[in-house]
Amino acid sequence: MINRLKMTGILSAAALVLVGCGTGGSSESSVSEEGITVVTTFYPMYDFAKNVVGDNGEVSVLLDAGQESHGYEPTPQDIAAITEADVFVYNSDEMETWVPSVLESIESSDVIVVEAAENIALFELEEDTATEEEHSDEEGEDAHSVDPHVWLDPVYAQAEVEAILAGVVEADEANQESYEANAAAFKGKLADLDAAYQSAFEVAENRTFVVQHAAFGYIARRYDLTEVAVSDVSSDAEPNPAKLAELQQFMIDNQITTVYYSDSASSKTAETLAEGAGASLEVLSPLEGITEEDQEAGKDYLSVMEENLSALKKVIQ
Repeated sequence: MINRLKMTGILSAAALVLVGCGTGGSSESSVSEEGITVVTTFYPMYDFAKNVVGDNGEVSVLLDAGQESHGYEPTPQDIAAITEADVFVYNSDEMETWVPSVLESIESSDVIVVEAAENIALFELEEDTATEEEHSDEEGEDAHSVDPHVWLDPVYAQAEVEAILAGVVEADEANQESYEANAAAFKGKLADLDAAYQSAFEVAENRTFVVQHAAFGYIARRYDLTEVAVSDVSSDAEPNPAKLAELQQFMIDNQITTVYYSDSASSKTAETLAEGAGASLEVLSPLEGITEEDQEAGKDYLSVMEENLSALKKVIQ
């Protein structure tokens, strides 16, 4: 049921630079004197891996902020970077649906592949008929049958860090103690983040929040909240007018005065809903990307998750 994108042209071009490459792991470390090289798909995987690697090597990310993870098409240069890395980290086949095809194309590479969410049971999605968009068997069933946004749950984020740690240590056992210390320190911060969310919502009476994009189901489940979403996990799905009117009335009836929208997608639908319900707009970031400018200003996974907490506390109280 893995959704494999048709990438024949891309892979053929990549073959020119990838003679004799693929997935697998080498029993002997091939880490250079410059340190370990880790390639990641999108921002949360980058930030998690960077916190594990520390000063022991270089961590890079393929997708820039604003690029769609689901339908991304890697360039030959991207595939070469994956092949030449010591470790390649991605979230899951359900999130980066293009990854399985890439891995099939590089069957003799020594790169260690880490699917960070591999041991996390992804939540299955209920069938949603609220959108006008009809997903084909090729595009929709696999991509939208489960919710891939596990990194937004601070507890599951710790599990992803553990998976990344295992892959990095396999590639570079010589620096195992350093990696383990780095991972432990970062997991401690994630545990503190989890505690902050638990404390904020523990005695809240209003536990329902309305979002444009259904990316926050893991937060809702973890902290016993209810996410009401305009669209499903596909951020570009368009709601039908009847569903939008129903949500507006729901907000009015339940005195919900805020609509959350993603900083990585258009806010048009959220604006329409908020206007009809007399509500305000707030950003709730799915953390699929942070611009280089924001990173240079000090933003990272932890700080944005703290911003999300502050935004949610305006409704969950």
